[in-house]
Amino acid sequence: MHRRIIVPSALAASLLLAIPASAADYSPGAPGIGDSYYPASGNGGYDVSHYDLRLKYRPDTDLLEGTATIIATTRQNLSRFNLDLGLEVSEVRVNGRLARFTTSGDHELEVTPATPLERNKPISVVVRYAGKPSEVKIDGWSAWARTPDGGVAAQEPDSAVWWFPSNDHPLDKATFDVSVSVPDGHQAISNGVLQSQSSRLGWTRFNWRSDKPQATYLATLAVGRFDITTDRTANGLPVLNAYSKDLGGNDGAARASIERTTEVAEWLESVFGPYPFNSLGGYVPNVTSGYALETQTRPFYSPRQFANGANVSVVVHELAHQWYGDSVSVRDWKDIWVNEGFARYSQWLWSEKEGEGTAQELADYVYAIRTADDPFWKVKPGDPGAENQFHIAVYDRGALALQALRNEIGDEDFFAILKGWPQEFAYGNARVSDFVRYAERVSGKPLAELFDTWLYQPSKPSAPTAAAAGLSAPAARSTARATVRPQPVAPKSWKRIAETNTIHETGHETGEHHPH
Repeated sequence: MHRRIIVPSALAASLLLAIPASAADYSPGAPGIGDSYYPASGNGGYDVSHYDLRLKYRPDTDLLEGTATIIATTRQNLSRFNLDLGLEVSEVRVNGRLARFTTSGDHELEVTPATPLERNKPISVVVRYAGKPSEVKIDGWSAWARTPDGGVAAQEPDSAVWWFPSNDHPLDKATFDVSVSVPDGHQAISNGVLQSQSSRLGWTRFNWRSDKPQATYLATLAVGRFDITTDRTANGLPVLNAYSKDLGGNDGAARASIERTTEVAEWLESVFGPYPFNSLGGYVPNVTSGYALETQTRPFYSPRQFANGANVSVVVHELAHQWYGDSVSVRDWKDIWVNEGFARYSQWLWSEKEGEGTAQELADYVYAIRTADDPFWKVKPGDPGAENQFHIAVYDRGALALQALRNEIGDEDFFAILKGWPQEFAYGNARVSDFVRYAERVSGKPLAELFDTWLYQPSKPSAPTAAAAGLSAPAARSTARATVRPQPVAPKSWKRIAETNTIHETGHETGEHHPH
């Protein structure tokens, strides 16, 4: 018999390994993820990898019943953790065992597992819940829209708390399976690919899958009566578009715009690189709002976007977000420019492609029509503040910064950056400063001053500064009586682009909040 001799120090070490950590070594996860603008958004202590949502929705009463299974990994020794949810919870299980739970604040579900959770361990969380999403109000508003034949969840910067429990911040992206049972004759539209559909006893179940990381605010659900069109791209990706059956006079214009989704996506691939997800499409429910949103793989469009006829520019904007905003998401909501500046600039590039005004002409026009005392120049696209997160300056001044960059480094490096950036940070998160460093690396030029001028200074760049960046206003001419500055001429595409400005209007008073 071989006897192992353990010296005292080794014995102490082995005992430490054998004895589980004391309760004092476990602490609650933070009730917020640490966002600069929305401190209560998201939660700390864990990272979600997958959401499995099994739902039943009754359009006549707006009752939603759900069982959510969340697969996650702990990032600290957890005694307790939070989820974000506004509906009423009946049961929570952690790793199969019943857990205690309570609520706090507007949307915090505090979960205490039967035994504390060790760091860096996989966990499963099952939440059973129910409620009427339209009756959930946070700060007086709702992200759930009732329609004549159902309901819709699509809002920014958050909409998840109205229909499923989550770690509700773009920093914690995950894959999704969404299975929804609705009365026969209705459809349930969500993200990704429709895996299957089946009917039983008066109910039809739709099973959707998003197999690439997705931020919670980009998850969407729409229940109603839709006309659905399907197709496949040249590369074999499924395309699914859905139009409410009661869009009235906006129906034709909506279809004439959204049915060009495949064409627009193929063009965007030439600008931004390979399309990052497993499906394409869009949907138009019968809502009264005026905004659109880049819900992943299947953007949401309000009928009012097409009140003046077809507008492909809004489709360009929302599909551009599939690269800039969806695949590469903000690390913090103050980094919103890495979403919106690029989506707006994609509209300028589409105008250039269509021969309706170059990006340079659009940039010159934006610079010229905004006088130095216009509040537009007070907003800093690189850090606009929560109250100005979707201000027009984030879009138009944000696009100006990109045209200034293009003029500074030349088309070859500029378009290499537009295509390389979504590959560099694919399915992850990034800051404005990350883009600045990336652009410097690719171009080999110092660019901090240029970005500071166009993204961070609360004033209109002077005429010499603009000229140095290749931007200009119409030159003044002298007459016998006075110096006359001619009115700038709007590029042909300007009206259609401007009609999409409602995609970022906010409206707490109407129940719309931070639309895109």
